[in-house]
Amino acid sequence: MIQGMLYIISAPSGAGKSSLIHALLRTQQLSLYETQISISYTTRAMRPGEVHGKHYYFVSVEEFKHMMATDAFLEHAIIFNNYYGTSRAAIQRMLRNGVDVFLDIDWQGAQQIRTMIPEARSIFIMPPSKEELDRRLQSRGQDSQSIIAQRIAQAVAEMIHYTEYNYLVINDDFHTALCDLKTIISAERLQLKRQKLRHDALISKLLVE
Repeated sequence: MIQGMLYIISAPSGAGKSSLIHALLRTQQLSLYETQISISYTTRAMRPGEVHGKHYYFVSVEEFKHMMATDAFLEHAIIFNNYYGTSRAAIQRMLRNGVDVFLDIDWQGAQQIRTMIPEARSIFIMPPSKEELDRRLQSRGQDSQSIIAQRIAQAVAEMIHYTEYNYLVINDDFHTALCDLKTIISAERLQLKRQKLRHDALISKLLVE
Protein backbone atom coordinates (compact mmCIF):
# COMPACT_ATOMS: atom_id res chain seq x y z
CA MET A 1 0.00 0.00 0.00
CA ILE A 2 1.17 3.53 -0.78
CA GLN A 3 2.26 5.50 2.29
CA GLY A 4 0.12 8.56 2.93
CA MET A 5 1.59 12.07 2.89
CA LEU A 6 1.63 14.29 5.97
CA TYR A 7 0.90 17.97 5.29
CA ILE A 8 1.77 20.47 8.02
CA ILE A 9 -0.27 23.67 7.80
CA SER A 10 0.59 26.59 10.08
CA ALA A 11 -0.57 30.19 10.36
CA PRO A 12 -1.10 32.91 12.96
CA SER A 13 -4.52 33.02 14.59
CA GLY A 14 -6.97 34.79 12.27
CA ALA A 15 -5.17 34.00 9.01
CA GLY A 16 -8.00 31.69 7.92
CA LYS A 17 -6.12 28.42 8.27
CA SER A 18 -8.95 26.29 9.68
CA SER A 19 -11.49 27.53 7.11
CA LEU A 20 -9.07 26.81 4.28
CA ILE A 21 -8.27 23.32 5.56
CA HIS A 22 -11.93 22.34 5.86
CA ALA A 23 -12.74 23.80 2.44
CA LEU A 24 -9.77 21.89 1.01
CA LEU A 25 -10.97 18.62 2.54
CA ARG A 26 -14.42 19.10 0.99
CA THR A 27 -12.81 19.42 -2.45
CA GLN A 28 -10.84 16.20 -1.84
CA GLN A 29 -13.93 14.03 -1.32
CA LEU A 30 -14.07 13.09 -5.02
CA SER A 31 -10.32 12.51 -5.18
CA LEU A 32 -8.68 9.11 -5.64
CA TYR A 33 -6.78 9.85 -2.45
CA GLU A 34 -8.26 9.46 1.01
CA THR A 35 -7.66 12.55 3.13
CA GLN A 36 -8.25 13.36 6.78
CA ILE A 37 -7.45 16.14 9.21
CA SER A 38 -5.62 15.20 12.37
CA ILE A 39 -7.58 15.97 15.55
CA SER A 40 -5.34 17.43 18.23
CA TYR A 41 -5.54 17.10 21.99
CA THR A 42 -5.85 20.29 24.01
CA THR A 43 -6.33 21.45 27.57
CA ARG A 44 -8.11 24.69 26.62
CA ALA A 45 -11.79 25.18 27.33
CA MET A 46 -14.31 24.10 24.71
CA ARG A 47 -15.75 27.03 22.74
CA PRO A 48 -19.43 27.35 21.74
CA GLY A 49 -20.22 25.04 18.83
CA GLU A 50 -17.16 22.84 19.30
CA VAL A 51 -17.55 19.07 19.67
CA HIS A 52 -15.21 16.75 21.55
CA GLY A 53 -13.60 14.34 19.09
CA LYS A 54 -14.48 16.48 16.07
CA HIS A 55 -12.68 19.77 16.60
CA TYR A 56 -10.32 18.68 19.39
CA TYR A 57 -9.97 16.06 22.07
CA PHE A 58 -10.50 18.18 25.18
CA VAL A 59 -8.59 16.76 28.14
CA SER A 60 -7.44 17.88 31.56
CA VAL A 61 -3.92 19.11 32.23
CA GLU A 62 -3.28 15.98 34.31
CA GLU A 63 -4.36 13.68 31.46
CA PHE A 64 -2.29 15.63 28.95
CA LYS A 65 0.83 15.42 31.11
CA HIS A 66 0.28 11.67 31.53
CA MET A 67 0.19 11.32 27.73
CA MET A 68 3.40 13.34 27.50
CA ALA A 69 5.06 11.08 30.04
CA THR A 70 4.08 7.96 28.06
CA ASP A 71 5.38 9.42 24.77
CA ALA A 72 1.89 9.44 23.27
CA PHE A 73 2.46 12.66 21.31
CA LEU A 74 4.24 13.10 18.01
CA GLU A 75 4.53 16.77 18.93
CA HIS A 76 3.19 19.05 21.64
CA ALA A 77 3.42 22.72 22.57
CA ILE A 78 2.07 25.36 24.93
CA ILE A 79 0.09 28.08 23.15
CA PHE A 80 -1.57 30.91 25.09
CA ASN A 81 -1.06 28.94 28.33
CA ASN A 82 -2.83 25.83 26.99
CA TYR A 83 -1.33 22.50 25.94
CA TYR A 84 -1.80 21.15 22.41
CA GLY A 85 -0.58 17.81 21.10
CA THR A 86 -0.80 15.37 18.18
CA SER A 87 -1.36 11.66 18.75
CA ARG A 88 1.61 9.63 17.54
CA ALA A 89 -0.40 6.42 17.11
CA ALA A 90 -3.21 8.10 15.14
CA ILE A 91 -0.86 9.77 12.64
CA GLN A 92 1.21 6.63 12.11
CA ARG A 93 -1.94 4.54 11.57
CA MET A 94 -3.42 6.90 8.97
CA LEU A 95 -0.18 7.27 7.02
CA ARG A 96 0.39 3.51 7.10
CA ASN A 97 -3.11 3.03 5.62
CA GLY A 98 -2.33 5.35 2.72
CA VAL A 99 -4.29 8.35 4.04
CA ASP A 100 -3.04 11.87 3.30
CA VAL A 101 -3.19 13.71 6.62
CA PHE A 102 -3.50 17.46 7.19
CA LEU A 103 -1.99 18.61 10.44
CA ASP A 104 -3.07 22.01 11.81
CA ILE A 105 -0.22 22.99 14.16
CA ASP A 106 2.00 25.95 15.00
CA TRP A 107 5.67 26.44 14.09
CA GLN A 108 6.88 24.77 17.29
CA GLY A 109 5.05 21.56 16.47
CA ALA A 110 6.13 21.82 12.83
CA GLN A 111 9.78 21.82 13.88
CA GLN A 112 9.26 18.68 15.93
CA ILE A 113 7.40 16.91 13.11
CA ARG A 114 10.02 17.74 10.50
CA THR A 115 12.70 16.17 12.71
CA MET A 116 10.81 12.89 12.97
CA ILE A 117 9.08 12.85 9.56
CA PRO A 118 11.40 14.77 7.18
CA GLU A 119 9.34 13.77 4.13
CA ALA A 120 6.33 15.74 5.44
CA ARG A 121 5.38 18.79 3.37
CA SER A 122 4.80 22.09 5.18
CA ILE A 123 2.68 25.10 4.21
CA PHE A 124 2.58 28.48 5.95
CA ILE A 125 -0.46 30.73 5.52
CA MET A 126 -0.16 34.49 6.03
CA PRO A 127 -2.80 37.23 6.19
CA PRO A 128 -2.52 40.08 3.64
CA SER A 129 -1.89 42.68 6.38
CA LYS A 130 -1.94 43.26 10.14
CA GLU A 131 -5.04 45.43 9.71
CA GLU A 132 -6.91 42.58 8.03
CA LEU A 133 -5.72 40.15 10.69
CA ASP A 134 -7.07 42.48 13.39
CA ARG A 135 -10.39 42.79 11.54
CA ARG A 136 -10.78 39.02 11.30
CA LEU A 137 -10.01 38.52 14.98
CA GLN A 138 -12.46 41.26 15.92
CA SER A 139 -15.20 39.73 13.75
CA ARG A 140 -15.01 36.42 15.60
CA GLY A 141 -16.46 38.01 18.72
CA GLN A 142 -14.74 35.34 20.84
CA ASP A 143 -11.92 37.23 22.54
CA SER A 144 -11.45 40.38 24.61
CA GLN A 145 -9.42 43.31 23.30
CA SER A 146 -6.48 42.30 25.48
CA ILE A 147 -6.51 38.76 24.07
CA ILE A 148 -6.75 40.09 20.52
CA ALA A 149 -3.76 42.36 21.18
CA GLN A 150 -1.84 39.31 22.44
CA ARG A 151 -2.78 37.36 19.32
CA ILE A 152 -1.59 40.17 17.03
CA ALA A 153 1.74 40.33 18.87
CA GLN A 154 2.03 36.53 18.78
CA ALA A 155 1.28 36.55 15.04
CA VAL A 156 4.44 38.53 14.32
CA ALA A 157 6.52 36.09 16.37
CA GLU A 158 4.97 33.18 14.46
CA MET A 159 5.29 34.66 10.97
CA ILE A 160 9.05 35.04 11.40
CA HIS A 161 9.26 31.26 10.98
CA TYR A 162 7.69 31.17 7.50
CA THR A 163 11.09 30.49 5.91
CA GLU A 164 11.17 27.06 7.57
CA TYR A 165 8.26 25.86 5.39
CA ASN A 166 8.14 24.38 1.89
CA TYR A 167 5.31 26.61 0.68
CA LEU A 168 3.86 30.04 1.45
CA VAL A 169 0.24 31.03 0.77
CA ILE A 170 -1.10 34.57 1.28
CA ASN A 171 -4.78 34.44 2.24
CA ASP A 172 -5.93 37.75 0.76
CA ASP A 173 -8.74 36.25 -1.33
CA PHE A 174 -10.16 33.01 0.10
CA HIS A 175 -10.88 31.39 -3.28
CA THR A 176 -7.39 32.17 -4.59
CA ALA A 177 -5.74 30.86 -1.40
CA LEU A 178 -7.82 27.67 -1.62
CA CYS A 179 -6.77 27.19 -5.26
CA ASP A 180 -3.14 27.67 -4.19
CA LEU A 181 -3.49 24.93 -1.58
CA LYS A 182 -5.13 22.57 -4.07
CA THR A 183 -2.30 23.23 -6.52
CA ILE A 184 0.30 22.36 -3.89
CA ILE A 185 -1.45 19.11 -3.00
CA SER A 186 -1.86 18.17 -6.67
CA ALA A 187 1.81 18.85 -7.40
CA GLU A 188 2.92 16.71 -4.47
CA ARG A 189 0.70 13.84 -5.61
CA LEU A 190 2.10 14.04 -9.15
CA GLN A 191 5.69 13.54 -8.01
CA LEU A 192 7.37 10.65 -9.81
CA LYS A 193 7.83 8.51 -6.69
CA ARG A 194 4.14 8.58 -5.75
CA GLN A 195 2.89 8.23 -9.33
CA LYS A 196 5.17 5.27 -9.95
CA LEU A 197 3.82 3.44 -6.90
CA ARG A 198 0.19 4.25 -7.68
CA HIS A 199 0.38 3.32 -11.39
CA ASP A 200 3.01 0.60 -11.28
CA ALA A 201 0.86 -1.96 -13.13
CA LEU A 202 -0.04 0.48 -15.89
CA ILE A 203 3.55 1.65 -16.34
CA SER A 204 4.78 -1.96 -16.52
CA LYS A 205 2.28 -2.75 -19.30
CA LEU A 206 3.16 0.40 -21.23
CA LEU A 207 6.86 -0.42 -21.18
CA VAL A 208 6.52 -3.96 -22.47
CA GLU A 209 8.08 -4.21 -25.95
